[in-house]
Amino acid sequence: MDADGDQPVELSFARGLPLTRAAIAFARSHHAGQRRAADGASFLVHPLEVASLLDRSNYPDHVVAAAILHDTLEDTDVERSELEARFGSAVAELVALVSDDPAIADEEQRKDRVRERVRRAGGYAPVVYAADKVSKVRELRTLIARGLPEQEASIRRRRYQKSLAMLERAIPGSRVVELLRFELEALDRLPPQPTEA
Repeated sequence: MDADGDQPVELSFARGLPLTRAAIAFARSHHAGQRRAADGASFLVHPLEVASLLDRSNYPDHVVAAAILHDTLEDTDVERSELEARFGSAVAELVALVSDDPAIADEEQRKDRVRERVRRAGGYAPVVYAADKVSKVRELRTLIARGLPEQEASIRRRRYQKSLAMLERAIPGSRVVELLRFELEALDRLPPQPTEA
């Protein structure tokens, strides 16, 4: 057990993926102490969910590893050069492609820039981005049930709809994009009801 009280992370989907296993240990170390806003769970739950979605669709080890690491540039002190040295240029490039640019102050412009970068990059960047959005929409459902103000929920929904529109053009027919469409439709048509605390 570590300082956060977390058990070592050994997940079945990572058993045959050495790069992914190394990425889990790295992300766990660098995201230590971070918690999810929706449920207070270890932040690591989010990148693990993203990676699991891609593993279930049989993406290669370096793509699943990038999914684990996708928030390290944004949310930790990790530099791209460190990712490249430890995990290779393909992983570092994927992580950089799906990361917000902190130099852009306006949040909407930052999100638009990432969407455009992912669209132009093609390759595996759109699937990592799509899996991240699936996880984020699921988290949004929980936040709404816990009383997230409607204005904030609406802003996030619009962003995810813009992401879905881009992804449907970039990687039509992708299983992960189909899952994102389902999650957004379910959120709109079967909205969660705020729960009592």
